[in-house]
Amino acid sequence: MSLLTSYLRLCWFQNNPTELHPPQSFLWKCIGFYLASGIVVEANISDPADATLEVAMRAVVALTLLSCLVFFTKNSPLFKQLLAGVFMCENFIMTLGIGVEIYDAFVQGTEYEEYPTYLGVFLILWYMANISYVFKQVFDFRTYSSIGLAVVYFALTYGGPFLVMEVI
Repeated sequence: MSLLTSYLRLCWFQNNPTELHPPQSFLWKCIGFYLASGIVVEANISDPADATLEVAMRAVVALTLLSCLVFFTKNSPLFKQLLAGVFMCENFIMTLGIGVEIYDAFVQGTEYEEYPTYLGVFLILWYMANISYVFKQVFDFRTYSSIGLAVVYFALTYGGPFLVMEVI
C-alpha cells in the first residue's frame, strides 16, 4: 500500500520515480489496470471490440515509445521506474476521467453541461504535465524538452491508434 501511495504522490509532483523501486507484480498490475480502465472509457464511446483493439494498440505504442526512449538515452536500469511512473500517472488520470464520464451522464440537459468538457481538457493537461514530470525526473531533461516529449508521447499514444481505428 505504501508503494501505491508513493506513486499517487508522484501524480501530484511530490515524488521522484527514480527513488521508487516497484516489484514486477506492481508493474503488471499497473499495465492491467491501464488496459481495463482504458477499455471501460473507450467502450462508452464505441463498441467494446473496437475499444479493446484501440486500447491494446495504445498500450503497444506506449510500451514501444518508452522502450525506445530508454534505449536511446541508455538508461535501461530505470526502465521499470519509468514504466511504473508513466502508467501509474495514466491510471490516476484515467480513473478521474471515468469520474468525469459518470458526472457527464448525470448533468446532460442542465446548466452544468459544459463542465465535463472543461474537466476533460484539465485532465489532459494534467496528464501531459505528469508525463513531462516523469520524463524530467527519470532522464534529467530540461523542462521544455520534457514538455515537448510529453506532447509527442500523448499525440502518438492516443492519436496514432485513434487514426488507425478511424481508417478501419
